[in-house]
Amino acid sequence: MANHDDLIQLLLRLADNGMINGQRMCEWCGKAPELEEELALMNVGLDLIGQARNWYEYAAELLNDGRSADDLAFRRNEREYRNLLLLEQPNGDFAITITRQFLFDAWHRATLKALSTSLDERVRGIAAKGLKEVTYHFTRSSEWMQRLGDGTQVSHDRMVAAVDSLWRFTVELTECSSIDKRLFEAGIGPDPEFRAKEWWDAVNDVFEAATLSVPEPAAAFYLSGTQGLHTEHLGLLLAEMQHLQRAYPDATW
Repeated sequence: MANHDDLIQLLLRLADNGMINGQRMCEWCGKAPELEEELALMNVGLDLIGQARNWYEYAAELLNDGRSADDLAFRRNEREYRNLLLLEQPNGDFAITITRQFLFDAWHRATLKALSTSLDERVRGIAAKGLKEVTYHFTRSSEWMQRLGDGTQVSHDRMVAAVDSLWRFTVELTECSSIDKRLFEAGIGPDPEFRAKEWWDAVNDVFEAATLSVPEPAAAFYLSGTQGLHTEHLGLLLAEMQHLQRAYPDATW
């Protein structure tokens, strides 16, 4: 059965996913293809950071070691982060960002849908609230996948390249760890099989509409975000994201 530490790991995974993805989205500020899209990207990023704060606050309460939500976000090192490898990958061009976001949105929507029936009341509440935002994120990224994939030859080629670049990191979106299994059996975490099926169904449907080929399932390799084994990109992201907190610890406005 799941224990106290398993729940904390679930909360940190969810929080770190939101924080890192939100940071990547906010990096588009001043760089997006057009103003309307820049605002949309910023809003998605802020949604995710807001969700991350809710997960961090619950995790901080359970840890009960004096650390706050801000401490968990800004004072942990790279090996302590539990986010998906997919989310720490650089923005690249707009095709990479949209593909990365869609692959995550499909997983995130399935995860929060399942967590909305969790036996843990706090988890259930946070998930139900976040699901409304993430459903919109999924719709938006799905539409962009189709618009670019089934657009011009140039946009299609860029989407194919984006899928090729990111696909290997999708292995984490369908795998089931021992922690996942215990949390599901305890009625707290999502059903790993349900989540994987929901993700595959969404990918197949949207890729078909976008005239993109779905690659073979990605194979596991030596890195694992949920175990703190990250790509070189996370350290650089954290150096920028955590700079002020580390330079001026305990500073107040």
